[in-house]
Amino acid sequence: MQAVTLDLEKMKTSAALACRLMKVMSNPDRLMLLCQLSQGEKRVGELEEMLGIVQPTLSQQLTVLREEELVTTRRDGKNIYYQIASPQAMAIMAVMYQQFCGNETGDSA
Repeated sequence: MQAVTLDLEKMKTSAALACRLMKVMSNPDRLMLLCQLSQGEKRVGELEEMLGIVQPTLSQQLTVLREEELVTTRRDGKNIYYQIASPQAMAIMAVMYQQFCGNETGDSA
């Protein structure tokens, strides 16, 4: 059986991308925005109401998510809708939900 040779440069690039994604997701407001968006497209006003994040902070955090290409937007009249654009972010959200929110008994890990 031949040993698999790991491409060190590819691993370094992948590690850097993973760390960048985790850094963006490590902010509680951005994480909550992604949690809501994992359930489907939402208007900015809906996100504000659901999460209680005030407009300046909401705009700042949505800008970060947009710049990191984790979300996309579409405009319909005066409304701007957001949705998750990153399959990697969705996959991480699914694992985080299972690990931290999926326990019906309320017991910690």
